[in-house]
Amino acid sequence: MPHRKYNKSSTVAWPSPSWKEHLVKVEARVAASRPPHLRTDLALIVLSVIWGVNFSVIKVGLREFDPLAFNAIRFVLASMTLFVFLRLSGPIPLPERRHWGRIVLMGLLANVVFQLLFIYGVDRTLAGNAGLVIATTPVWTLILASVSGQEHHGLPVWGGVLATLGGMVLVVVGGESDLGVGEGQLIGDLLLVLSAIAWAAYTVGTQDLTRRYGALAVTSWTLWVGTIVLFALGAASLWSTDLGTISRVGWFGVVYAGVLAIAVAYLIWNHGLERIGGPRTAAFSNLTPVVALIAAAIWLGEDPGPTQIMGAIIIIGGVWITRVAGGKDLSG
Repeated sequence: MPHRKYNKSSTVAWPSPSWKEHLVKVEARVAASRPPHLRTDLALIVLSVIWGVNFSVIKVGLREFDPLAFNAIRFVLASMTLFVFLRLSGPIPLPERRHWGRIVLMGLLANVVFQLLFIYGVDRTLAGNAGLVIATTPVWTLILASVSGQEHHGLPVWGGVLATLGGMVLVVVGGESDLGVGEGQLIGDLLLVLSAIAWAAYTVGTQDLTRRYGALAVTSWTLWVGTIVLFALGAASLWSTDLGTISRVGWFGVVYAGVLAIAVAYLIWNHGLERIGGPRTAAFSNLTPVVALIAAAIWLGEDPGPTQIMGAIIIIGGVWITRVAGGKDLSG
């Protein structure tokens, strides 16, 4: 039997040109079928997990730290982390002189006023109460964004946000009675209401700055402003704290609350502002109390009841409605 010569010209390329074209078309169809800003949505869900766990982390950390000392350390850590991120991305940019005043104001609002109200509020109330009050943030954001004329919203968006707030009521006041709003926690709840308004004002007030300079730059500038003030306020308390007696759990708390719950979380938050606008970004924060309940059940022994679980389902549904409706109604 004669030996058959191998013809190099008959070699078949894999994948063949026709298959390559087919794969490109399939990938294009898959990409087109994905919801817009899917990565942003997933990042904001991660943010909700970070902040949800942070309720328990702060409560445990404050067992060993004074609130002012706790804030001083975690903000220094957060500022250093953001500085590294900013430096790795290139030369550190500076804002135009005409924006300096507003950046200082937003830094004081988000990283001094909000953070002081928040940490003292959480310290004086229960995790469930804090979840309910912080859940009002999207409502305040919607109101401020509408009044300022930055964004316009239809009834579906408002309905979705109100649904998430209704879910918050079930999550917080449902189930165990010790998670309801009690007279003893009134001061803490009031502080958290004020903190929600402060954060909403920051959300609305930095949207144009974020679009102009980028989320990383604006976040870093405002955080550095807050760090200077908070460190000055907490210096005396920090000096009187015996850091050698702080346990590993206490140090974990301050590192988590600084690096993750501030630095990384602020980056994600500002990215959301750039991509999907303030009110829709704020709506994802309504997932935070769901995570807070799970973390509190594992760490603090707070077990959610059936009513709270139902509230969690309503929250997720409300966020979905707000996200879908917002894609049609929001001009921002």
